[in-house]
Formats: sequence, C-alpha cells, structure tokens
Amino acid sequence: AIGELIKVGPVKEQTRWMQDILEDHSRSGVVLVTTPEEMPVLETLDLVGRIRDETNVDIAAVVANRVLPELFGRSEEAVFDALRQPAIVDALRGRVGNGVDVVLDGAHLAVAMRRGGAAHLEHLRNELPKGTGVVYVPELFSRSTGRRSAELIADALGEELL
Repeated sequence: AIGELIKVGPVKEQTRWMQDILEDHSRSGVVLVTTPEEMPVLETLDLVGRIRDETNVDIAAVVANRVLPELFGRSEEAVFDALRQPAIVDALRGRVGNGVDVVLDGAHLAVAMRRGGAAHLEHLRNELPKGTGVVYVPELFSRSTGRRSAELIADALGEELL
C-alpha cells in the first residue's frame, strides 16, 4: 500500500527493499501461533489462506502452543476407567479419604481436553499446505511469569526444534 502511495524517493526504495526481504523465502517467513482449540485453529487456517492468496510471503511454520500432554497410555487408560466405577471410588475414598472424586474427575477432564485438542491439531495438519511444519509447545504447568516463563517456553521450543 505504501509503495502505491509514494512513487519516488527514499521511502519508496526502503519499501521495495523491505518487500524484497519479506518475499524472499530463503530469508524470511511468517510463523503463526495457535492453540489446540477449534476457533484458534480455524482462524489460523483462514490466515494461512489469506497470506497465500494476498501476498508472496512464505508460511515458515505454525506453532501449536499449550498442547496438553498425554496422561495415560492405552493400557493405563483402561485401569483409569475402572478406577472411576462407583464401587471402586467408594473403596478408594475409604482408604485415602475424600478428594478422590476431584482427582479422578480432573484426570478425566484432562484426558477429554487432550483428545479434543488432538482432533483440532489433526485438522490443522491436514489443512496446512504440504511441507508446512508444525512445532508443538506443551502446556506449562507453572506459576512462573515474565522471564522465567519465557525461558520455559524457549526450552520447550528448543527441544522440539533440535
């Protein structure tokens, strides 16, 4: 847009220079960030389409942030499901006291959220242009903020990329 408004001079040259950098796929690209939820994934895919249709800028990668870990393997999941049976919950409550329900319900919710997120991430991967990498950053179960939080995220990204 600026290139169309200004026809001559240093601003025109700087605009062209910056456009050349942005459109050179060997030097730059857009990295989009999303979360494993329906609306963010749909918005990311819409933005990917707009970038491809309206610009010559490369989609370098997509970062999926706040990806929940898998709590149970398949065999463990069967055990977990058995633990949620009313008779077993009563027996557990008798052995360890109240609060068993909260722990089991929390784990059940985490499994359901992970499955829902996995479905959205699968949709994302299937709809992205071939060759577009997806980098996963796990949910950080930490009260850290600021620099410490940034370091944790950087470590997670480093593990994923290296």
